[in-house]
Amino acid sequence: MRILLADDQAQVRFALRVLFEREPGLEVVGEVVDAADLLAQLRRVSPDAVLLDWELPGLAMIGTLSALRDDTPGLIVIALSGKPEACRAALESGADAFVSKADPPERLLTVIEQCGERRGAEWHRHAEV
Repeated sequence: MRILLADDQAQVRFALRVLFEREPGLEVVGEVVDAADLLAQLRRVSPDAVLLDWELPGLAMIGTLSALRDDTPGLIVIALSGKPEACRAALESGADAFVSKADPPERLLTVIEQCGERRGAEWHRHAEV
């Protein structure tokens, strides 16, 4: 599964990249720091999934999610936030799933797998949790 990381915090992107590099079948195809870059990269790298910081600078999330859906039907969008109260808004705005940045890494991997199964993406975890 090809993943695009969208977060303005370098340490978050680094941690996600390290996590995914250990998982066979997951490939980070790009990193972006704002919504404008996200939309531009999306067209270039054709990811299967976007991990989207709910507070990504540049656009309101509803507008960003709408643009993502218009540009890439079938794209998996997983919203990330350090604020658990953002969960409801993210899901109501069209995200496929929400993961708190405070959750353990295994939770994120499980959510990616579940979203992939719902969308027919080709990735299944091989590591034990």
